[in-house]
Amino acid sequence: MRILVNRTVLYMSRMLPARTATTQASAAAPQPDQKWDLYAGVLVERLPIVTKTLEPIEVKFKEMLDQIELEKSLKSNHELRKETEKQQLELLKAGKIDLDSEALKQTAQDLEDAYNEEFARFKPAPRVTEADKQNDIRSLDRKLEETLVLLVEQKLGSKSHYLLPQGLNKKGESMRQTAERSLKECCGDKLQVTFYGNAPVGFYKYKYPPSVRSEVGAVGAKVFFFRSVLKDVSKNVGNDKVKYQWLCQDELQKQLQQSYYQSVSQFLL
Repeated sequence: MRILVNRTVLYMSRMLPARTATTQASAAAPQPDQKWDLYAGVLVERLPIVTKTLEPIEVKFKEMLDQIELEKSLKSNHELRKETEKQQLELLKAGKIDLDSEALKQTAQDLEDAYNEEFARFKPAPRVTEADKQNDIRSLDRKLEETLVLLVEQKLGSKSHYLLPQGLNKKGESMRQTAERSLKECCGDKLQVTFYGNAPVGFYKYKYPPSVRSEVGAVGAKVFFFRSVLKDVSKNVGNDKVKYQWLCQDELQKQLQQSYYQSVSQFLL
């Protein structure tokens, strides 16, 4: 027992100075506090106007379902009316009913012919618009099958970049209020959106160049993104001074910087 105690004491005496030195070194070198600017960014979406064009396999599947529904369906009121009128015509030929019968003034076949004639005159609106043909990336009347996202040109340091609309948080504001104010200041009152909630859906941070850090007193910016949807597609950005684009997801990947796009793509639908 005496040998065991002595060995334990010797082990503790060797370990304690090392731990104390490590603790003192950690206390002597505290990490400096880094100040970050807080920004609120806004994802503004124009949702699809028309349904997507079906793929070939989807077309075949739809045709199969339509055929199954037709085979299992009951006769409609129009079909039953046609059968009834057919029987009445046979009675008419046999002279068993009057020619002035109210039932034969406008037959189901007359209605069907009128419907077919009206349908033949109907022409659906084109899916490819003039904005698509001219590649007008400022127009909301393009890429009707896809979701478009608003980008605005903003100056970061000495260079300008296309980003989601964003603004610096002011004292006393919530991040949601900052997002609403920044979007209004950037895009004007004409653009009307609905925010999905008070919580951000994404995050991105970047550091300022060393020359800028001393001027602004911050090491970089932390951006909290909020999602919103365009309420009225007939109303575009109302600020003539700002440069903007409405891009689909494939176009966003080409336009945005890679690190920025990776953060944004995580909350794109």
